[in-house]
Amino acid sequence: MRRLLAALLLPSLATGALTACGDAEEARSATTVRVLVRDINIRPEGVECAGTGPYTHFHNRSPFQVIDADGRTLAEGALPPGTSVATFKEDLEVERVPTYCEFAVPVTVADRSAYQLVVDGHPPIALTPNDSEGPALVAVVPS
Repeated sequence: MRRLLAALLLPSLATGALTACGDAEEARSATTVRVLVRDINIRPEGVECAGTGPYTHFHNRSPFQVIDADGRTLAEGALPPGTSVATFKEDLEVERVPTYCEFAVPVTVADRSAYQLVVDGHPPIALTPNDSEGPALVAVVPS
């Protein structure tokens, strides 16, 4: 009986294993989605922030998706808290400066010709590859 059971099960297990090995998973790369929300606040750099006005959906724990041009989800999760970053590179020699609220979240995505970010069900925002500070997909809102 054991031989009969083994004879029946082994071929199906082997076929399943070969099928799984034959399905080449798409190559994925680690990158960071960086979104700068223009809120034009005057504050110190490096403090926690969130979107304001029409961008209040940009905040800690907002659900997001990175999608491709066909609308397929490549990565999803929740935004971390935003961090204020200086609007200007020049040293204004003051403690509080005009800032953007930056949201930066690491993701792993498949290689595509175009990426978009959807935050909390709002319309997609185009993401642009930018390697100036390491691999990243970047957007400035509003663009």
